[in-house]
Amino acid sequence: MSTVAHGQDPRIPALSVLSALAEPDGKDFLSMLSGKVVENIQRGTLASRLKNRNLSGNPDAGTIEARRFANSKSQAYGTARAAGRGNAVKAKPVYVHIDIDREIVEEIEHKDVIMLGVSGLLQERSVNHEKTTIRETERAFFQTASDAGMEVVPASTAIEEVLEALILQITTTLNEFVDGVDRDMLDLVLSDTFYSRARNYIDRGVNNAHVSTSAENIVTFHGVRIHPSNYLPNSVKAVCMVNGSVAIPINPRQYTAEKLQLSEAWGVGYFFWYGTAPVMPDLIAVLKEEA
Repeated sequence: MSTVAHGQDPRIPALSVLSALAEPDGKDFLSMLSGKVVENIQRGTLASRLKNRNLSGNPDAGTIEARRFANSKSQAYGTARAAGRGNAVKAKPVYVHIDIDREIVEEIEHKDVIMLGVSGLLQERSVNHEKTTIRETERAFFQTASDAGMEVVPASTAIEEVLEALILQITTTLNEFVDGVDRDMLDLVLSDTFYSRARNYIDRGVNNAHVSTSAENIVTFHGVRIHPSNYLPNSVKAVCMVNGSVAIPINPRQYTAEKLQLSEAWGVGYFFWYGTAPVMPDLIAVLKEEA
């Protein structure tokens, strides 16, 4: 019968589960009593609500496509008859390559699973892997938007003027695809620090007595939906965009857990592929940190 020396941890070392509190590659310990997994915490995501869904093609083929159709133009009566044909419809294809290949693979010994004392370990790891996927694709979505959008340099530093400059950059857009944009089509996504400035301005505004300072979100600013996010690039304060301006198709594979050959270990893995592309870069406005 083994004995435990004074000052020595009385628990049994795990076979493969590492401890985040130990030295590099230090093993975790099996529990003496049953416990539960402490859920990993992350912010809510926006990409799934703001991304472009009007895509065609099979994600398994590696590339899918979106199309922007140009606005039609009127002509004098009889123009088509004299020319013997009407005007061709002009379309601009946008290709989204699913070229980012990712995996999350972990190995857990059967002994650890049954003796670690953690309820639902494999199930909880699968949930964590899905959350990891969401975090990565959320950051990729806003990185693409920030890289593709037009940078706005407001004339004023007042928070209300800065936000209006971002909004006006989009609502006044005129080109062969766009003839102005309604505000209810827009979303403003602000970094946490910049959102706090906007929130404080609204809370203190003399005409905002109806605003509840206990509410977490502002909801709208001058008719535009507004959201805080910690997934913007570090150099970006805010992004204003029309819903659907960025595409980010994700092609996941079913979560798998299988016993490894000639062992009592289980391999748990999650594989996914995705790609990003700006579909309407002219409808994205970006506010960056001062250099």
